[in-house]
Amino acid sequence: MVDEETKAVSIELREKEGLENNGFVQSDDTDEREAENASQEKLPKPCLLGVEPGEMQELSVQPYAGMPKEVLLQFSTQARYRITREILFWLIIASSLVLVAATVAIIAMSPKCLGWWQASPIYQIYPRSYKDTDKDGNGDLKGIQEKLDHIQYLNVKTIWITSLYKSALKDIGYGIEDFQDVDPMFGTMKDFENLVAAIHDKGLKVIMDLIPNHTGDKHKWFPLSRNRTGKYTDYYIWHDCAHINGRTTPPNNWVSVFGNSSWQYDDVRKQCYFHQFGKEQPDLNFRNPNVQEEIHDVIKFWLGKGIDGFSINDAKFLLEATHLRDEPQVNKSQNPDSISAYSELYHDYTTTQVGMHDIVRSFRHTMDKFSSEPGRYRFMGTGANDKESIEGTMMYYGTPFIQEADFPFNLLLMNITEVSGSNIFEMVAAWMKNMPQGKWPNWVVGDPNNVRIASRIGKEYINVMNMLLLTLPGTPTTYYGEEIGMEDSPSQTATFSEKSPMQWDSSPHAGFTEGNSSWIPVNSDYPNINVDAQRTEWNSTLKMYRELSSLRANELPIQRGWMCYIWNDSNIFVYVRELDGLDQVFMMVLNFGMETTTDLQALDLDLPSDIIIKLSTNFSNSGTVVNTKAINTEKGEGLILEYRTSKPVHKMETFKENCFVAEKACYSSTFNLLYMYC
Repeated sequence: MVDEETKAVSIELREKEGLENNGFVQSDDTDEREAENASQEKLPKPCLLGVEPGEMQELSVQPYAGMPKEVLLQFSTQARYRITREILFWLIIASSLVLVAATVAIIAMSPKCLGWWQASPIYQIYPRSYKDTDKDGNGDLKGIQEKLDHIQYLNVKTIWITSLYKSALKDIGYGIEDFQDVDPMFGTMKDFENLVAAIHDKGLKVIMDLIPNHTGDKHKWFPLSRNRTGKYTDYYIWHDCAHINGRTTPPNNWVSVFGNSSWQYDDVRKQCYFHQFGKEQPDLNFRNPNVQEEIHDVIKFWLGKGIDGFSINDAKFLLEATHLRDEPQVNKSQNPDSISAYSELYHDYTTTQVGMHDIVRSFRHTMDKFSSEPGRYRFMGTGANDKESIEGTMMYYGTPFIQEADFPFNLLLMNITEVSGSNIFEMVAAWMKNMPQGKWPNWVVGDPNNVRIASRIGKEYINVMNMLLLTLPGTPTTYYGEEIGMEDSPSQTATFSEKSPMQWDSSPHAGFTEGNSSWIPVNSDYPNINVDAQRTEWNSTLKMYRELSSLRANELPIQRGWMCYIWNDSNIFVYVRELDGLDQVFMMVLNFGMETTTDLQALDLDLPSDIIIKLSTNFSNSGTVVNTKAINTEKGEGLILEYRTSKPVHKMETFKENCFVAEKACYSSTFNLLYMYC
C-alpha cells in the first residue's frame, strides 16, 4: 500500500517538475499552466513517502525540452564548438569545389563520343532489288522491314535506302515526280512510316537519298514553269535558243553527263531548258530563292517522318555559271562541232560554282534544327565525289568553323579496276593525306551505279576487300549483297546487272520473290551464293563479314585508333591499328596479288618473333601462331595479326609521316576510360 502511494506521489512530482521547466516554448497554453503551478506552490506540499532527498534533487534537474536562445548563443561562442563548426563549413566548400573542378576536367579531357554514323558500318539498299513481298517482281518497303534481322545479324546499325521517291523513271528512280511521296512500286507512305518505326525499334538508324539538282519532267513544277505560271516561271534554267526546221542551236557547248548537248528545246515555252543528266531530268534553278525553300521543305518533311539523315546526291551540279560561256575543250585541236562526250570538256562552268557550298551548308543548318534531341543527331553525307580533284572533294567537309557534310562519300576504292597492294595503298593514302585534320574518313567499294566488287576485280578478292573496308579508320559502307560476295547478273537482258536481286536462299528467284519473275534476272549462281547457305557454312563470306564487323565494334584500336602504313608492294598492303595507352596492336597483312611470303622483321618494328593470327580470310589459319620473319599469304588472303608492345608504331620516327588518326583518344587502364590529351 505504501509502495503504491509512493509511486503516485512520484508521478505527480515528475509532472509538476516538467511543467515548471518549459524551456524556450512560448504559448498561451504554457502561460496558463505556469499560472496554475504558481497557485499550487502556495498549497502545502504533500509528504513524499519513500523518496530520499538525493532522489528528489535528481528529479528536479531533468533534461530540458529545449534551450532558450540566450543559452544556445552562450554555448555556440565557445571555442570548441565554433572551431569545429568552421572546420566543417570549409571542408564542405572545398569538397564542392574539388567535385566541380573534377567534373570540368573530365568533360574537358574526355574525347568526343563517336556518333552513331561513325560507330557502325552503313548498309546501302537498292529497294527495288532487296525483297519483294507482293509478288510483283519488284522489291518493296515491307520487304526491307521483313529482313531487318539479317541487317542486325551483320552487326550493322545504319541503313541507307537509295531513291524511293515517286518517279517516272522506274529503273533508277532519279527523275522525281514528287519529292514528298513514295513510289507506289515500293508501297505507301504508311508502309514507309512503319518501316522507320521498325528500324528504330531495333535500335537502328536510317538515311535516304536527297536528289535536289533536278526533277523529272513529269513533276508538277515543270509544266507550270514551261507555261510561265507565277513564281514557277524560273524554277528551271531556261534560255533562248534557235530552233529551225527541227534543228536546235544550243546557247553553248555544254554537254550532259550522258553525252550530247545539255540543252533541250521545249515547244511550249519556245526556249531551251538545261539538264545535266537526261533530257527527262531538267535542272532546277538554285539561284531562285523559292527553289531553295522548296528543297528545305522537302528536308523538313522527311526528317519529320523520322529519318536520321540524308545523302545529298550530285551536289556539285547545283549551280551553273550565268555567263553561259563555252567550256574549255580537253583536246584543243578537236573540231568543236564534234564534241558530244562529257569527258571531252573541262566542266569549269557547270560544276562547283561559287555559292554551291553555301547552299549545301544551308541544308546542314536546316538539319541541325532537328538534331537538338539527345541521340537524334541528323547525319548529312554528300555524293559529290570529284574524280578530277580530291581537294575539291575535301571541301564538302566544310571549314574548321563552319560544318558542312559529316563526310563526302569516298568512292576512290570503287574506281579501282585492277588491284594490287600498291594501288590499294595509293587510294587509301590519297584520302587520309588530304582529309582535313579532325575530320572523319569513310570508304565505299560498291553502289547501285557501278559494277559489283566481285565482278570488277574478281570474287577471290571479296573477303580481303571486306577486311580492308572494316579495318580502315572511319565509316565503311557496304552495298547489299557484298556481305555474301554477290556478282552482277550475267543475263543478256539485265540492263542494270549491278542491281540484281538479293540472293536469300536456294528457292526459285533466290527467295527474292514468290512471283513468277523478278524485275531483272537473278544471278544463276544463287543456289550456292545465298544468305541461308552461308549462315551454315563455317568459312563463308557472310561469316567473315560478321566476324570483321564484330571485331570493329569491340576493339578500340580498330574503332578509333591510329592507322600507320607499314609496307606495300605489288602483292601486299600492310598497316597497323593502335591506340595510345594500350599495348595491344592489330596488324593487317592483306594480299591483293599473288601468293607471297613477307618478312615483317625486316621492317624494323618492335615485333615478337612469333605472332598470333587473330583472324584470317582463310578460317583454318585463324588462331594459329606464325613466325614474323616469314608471313605467308595466299592470293586474296587477309590476316589480322595481334601482338603487344610498349613501342607503338605512330611514335617511331621512321613511320610518323605514315600515321593518321581522326578522333584521337587515349586509354587509361587505371581508370578504364578514354581521355583526349596524351
